[in-house]
Amino acid sequence: MIVRPQLHWLRMLFVLRGSVLPTILPQLLATMAFAALVTWLHGYILNWKVSLNFVPFSLMGLTLAIFLGFRNSTSYARYWEARTLWGMVLNETRTLTRQALTLTADAGQAPALAYRLCAFVHALRHQLRGSDARADLQAFLAPPECERILRARHPAAMALLLAGEWLGERLRQGQVTPAVAPVFEGALAQLGVALGGCERIASNPIPFTYSVIIHRCVYLYCFLLPFGLLDTIGLMTPVIVGFIAYTFFALEALGAEIEDPFGSDPNDLALGAMSHGIESSLLEMLGEPARTTKVEARNYILS
Repeated sequence: MIVRPQLHWLRMLFVLRGSVLPTILPQLLATMAFAALVTWLHGYILNWKVSLNFVPFSLMGLTLAIFLGFRNSTSYARYWEARTLWGMVLNETRTLTRQALTLTADAGQAPALAYRLCAFVHALRHQLRGSDARADLQAFLAPPECERILRARHPAAMALLLAGEWLGERLRQGQVTPAVAPVFEGALAQLGVALGGCERIASNPIPFTYSVIIHRCVYLYCFLLPFGLLDTIGLMTPVIVGFIAYTFFALEALGAEIEDPFGSDPNDLALGAMSHGIESSLLEMLGEPARTTKVEARNYILS
């Protein structure tokens, strides 16, 4: 996630880090080189003049705008839903910790629940990113509990089960009354909803055919465009083609990047910083410092 402050309009024109320009630069240069070649040959290919006007490009551009608009709006909807789900994780874990401190007969048992909730948050992050959660889990759980989560096919669900087991144990010991137990269970259920939502986004990408159609149409449009502009603007053809190609290539690349908001691209969610923020919030309620290392931004990018 990009964390740099708002730049001056002039600097914004030339910023590279966090933009998709480094990703699309090879194909952009190739398109401009092809446009320059077409301009140099005056639109001839094997002694055949390729004469095109703006009409087919206007019709094709409208189709591309519709498809790119759909792709980017769908990708951003997935990104924002993922952020909303992690906001739900923050709210519900705080609620559970507060309830454990104020609604149980023995507030000394609250840290055990808070630690399991911290383990759930870190397990969820590592599950979504496919990374190793062992080091973070060991900061909060005993070795048997860590191994139980690490052996699970769905580690975050197992960590949530541990939090549910804490509630069951408190209920059996009479430290949580039957009238209060549904309040705890409701918050745990909401964490389950957030977990399921994140798993759905991570495991169900946008249908591949949309990416194929957009990719083919964008490249076909950009490589045919020089033939339609040459007779009108002459030597400026490579420049205008480069500008238009940048627009289409950048929109396609951006949609593909934020489609999976749990990745490690510059514009993805900063799950590491968010996990640490939730952890530090819960432990602060217990009067304890955070146990994992705070994620710092590197070159204006927060992971």
